[in-house]
Amino acid sequence: MVSGTDDKNTPAVVSLAAGGVAGGIEAFTSYPLEFAKTRVQLRSQKGIPTPKNPFLVVTQVYQKEGIRALYKGCAALVVGSIAKDGVRFLFFDQIKLAFADPETGTLSPLRNLAAGMTAGVVASVTAVTPTERIKTALIDDARNEKRFRSGLHATTVIWKEHGIFGLYRGFAGTTLKQASATAFRMGTYNILKDFEKTRNIEQNTLTNFANGSVAGVVTTLATQPFDVIKTRSQSAQGASTLEAIKTVLLDYGVRGFWRGTTMRLGRTVFSGGILFTSYEAAVKVINPLYSGVVHKVGAEAA
Repeated sequence: MVSGTDDKNTPAVVSLAAGGVAGGIEAFTSYPLEFAKTRVQLRSQKGIPTPKNPFLVVTQVYQKEGIRALYKGCAALVVGSIAKDGVRFLFFDQIKLAFADPETGTLSPLRNLAAGMTAGVVASVTAVTPTERIKTALIDDARNEKRFRSGLHATTVIWKEHGIFGLYRGFAGTTLKQASATAFRMGTYNILKDFEKTRNIEQNTLTNFANGSVAGVVTTLATQPFDVIKTRSQSAQGASTLEAIKTVLLDYGVRGFWRGTTMRLGRTVFSGGILFTSYEAAVKVINPLYSGVVHKVGAEAA
């Protein structure tokens, strides 16, 4: 990714650290909308229909269960986002360096998407699937059995009952979502930045936020079906990918695969801006610190 400093060679450790910081900030600030979106995508309880308006969902939960309920599962998502975004920024930046044009430092749109897709697959395997499983199970459990006391307790129970495969419920749907979402989100963002570079458009907080928001819109519309399937697969009871697809079709038909789009759009427009703005800012802070440490160590070694 082209950083806000236009440094084509952002060190791997800086990409990893800045991505982790950005992921944690983005996950925490936008979590209530993520909570509402997940509630809508889960199967409705008999006689208790779930509103489609995200703000109504948030308001109802707040009135009935308090502010803490809106952050049920948040810790799992924040931890997962730190790892996920650290990994995917790291891999995206390194892939971009490998395939970028040596003169301009840019990638073709197709290679931008391919770099994002690769980063998304790696992130899903290493961090996203298990943390998303815990987050979704906690949100689902909170409206039913309420047997999970915390993210750690939920992890322990699921592990005991289903083993490691229980933590990877919905792996196919999550990986499809992550591969496509990261391809569209990071690919779109980088395409916009490369375009702006050729037009000498200044890169600042406003342009970073705008680019991230546009990337969020594109990502949501293109990948919503994978997100719905993932949520159904990772409910408290869990389900296979095929079972998740079947229940969505039975409940809502084909349109059901875009259930929660409005809520996710509200989150991704906001979170996309926050994520990339935070990343660019973190790179500007961490890169000089890292360079200073490397220079000091090198000087002492000499």
